[in-house]
Amino acid sequence: MKTYIKRKTTISEKDNLIVVCNKKTNLKSYSLSKQEEKFIKSELKNTKEIVKINQYNRLLFIVCPKEDKDCNAHIENCRILGDKVGSQLEDSKSVLVIDTEDQPFITLSIAEGLALGNYTFTKHKTEANTNKLETIFMCKNSSGKDVDELQNIVDSVYLTRNLVNEPFSHLTATDLANQAKKAGKSSGFKTTVFNKKKIESLKMGGLLAVNKGSIDEPTFTIMEWKPKNAKNKKPMVLVGKGIVYDTGGLSLKPTANSMDLMKTDMGGAGTVIGAMNAISSNKLPVHIIALVPATDNRPSGNAYAPGDVIVMHDKTTVEVLNTDAEGRLVLADALSYAKKYNPDLVIDLATLTGAAAYSIGHYGIVSMHKDSEKDHSQLEETGNIVHERLAEFPFWSDYDELIKSDVADIKNLGGPAGGAITAGKFLAHFVDYPWIHLDIAGPTFIKAKYGYRGKGATGMGVRLLYNFVKNRY
Repeated sequence: MKTYIKRKTTISEKDNLIVVCNKKTNLKSYSLSKQEEKFIKSELKNTKEIVKINQYNRLLFIVCPKEDKDCNAHIENCRILGDKVGSQLEDSKSVLVIDTEDQPFITLSIAEGLALGNYTFTKHKTEANTNKLETIFMCKNSSGKDVDELQNIVDSVYLTRNLVNEPFSHLTATDLANQAKKAGKSSGFKTTVFNKKKIESLKMGGLLAVNKGSIDEPTFTIMEWKPKNAKNKKPMVLVGKGIVYDTGGLSLKPTANSMDLMKTDMGGAGTVIGAMNAISSNKLPVHIIALVPATDNRPSGNAYAPGDVIVMHDKTTVEVLNTDAEGRLVLADALSYAKKYNPDLVIDLATLTGAAAYSIGHYGIVSMHKDSEKDHSQLEETGNIVHERLAEFPFWSDYDELIKSDVADIKNLGGPAGGAITAGKFLAHFVDYPWIHLDIAGPTFIKAKYGYRGKGATGMGVRLLYNFVKNRY
């Protein structure tokens, strides 16, 4: 289901309204009775931020966001208020957001929270109880350009959520590549998909090893947005882990119920596809390339095994100590392949380690970086603005010792301590450019509603990447 965001210049008596105001705003023009006026004043005096009035022919919401010296916290609160209003819209099909204080960034944030909170995934339900809200109208002060931009961002988050929520029965590596093609055709970026034969010719030993236990072929998808007015001479490259289902391979996941949500192990790929969709839909003047290595990871008679030594795309030899540490193997091939583009910056995203999720929960993204102090600081600042925050982990050289192997160049497991960091160190071996690693294992999929991020796939990372790319150039 899509949520439409549109501009509207007129107000009818039947329009459901969200009136964004402060405690001193004159509300006389909204056909309030004296009793309603008194009730609103009383509620606002008691620091209520949302006052709901049922006028029978329409619902009226007076939204008065509390003041906050922290601008980022203020905007995030506005998104949350939008989501809260959405839960009270009952069976309404549309609502009109009115800016009474000439602060369009506030009304846009409320609309953003409302739209993102309105998402549902009901594709496989025979009788779906979808949200009734179809259209969010923006009145006054919101430019058409801002509204269109928000629409494209919301659509892109929906795209990522749909991909991550989709079960493996309906999303193999080939299906994922086809979804990238479909998004590219719709929004304008170019898509190239390598099949197994091509991947073999490129000697991507990590991706091929993980795929050995599968009956489905792997894919390697390249997405490129290169407008004529691109401001960067060297491209930025995004890399997303595309493990469409993960059993752990022969190192079968031992924890009870740990495979239930392993359809989400392509969260990095889904996020990268969503980000590319947002960037190209909004025609950002940036040359950007995205790489998605994809396969499932299953045990079979021919599956790669603990103790194996594999040769990666860049000829590094890797001792496999655990076949459930597969994400770093497919990412490593993509990261070494990225060298051919002489990139300005590479950012990879992956549901890589349980260690990251256990460390900070679903509230943010674990990050590490190499030769990109300035870019990481800017990404961190962007994360605070869109409330997709980074928790930077140490990346000391001491950790390099933990991935040294007795029989190969490196090993794919660093031991029980610092698991998220040693996974990052493994990836760092394959890069020779400015690089940021984002472990999104915690926030990609959640079991209980988390504000406007909803329940299930959150799409976290799409808004972060889009705003970072937009602001960087």
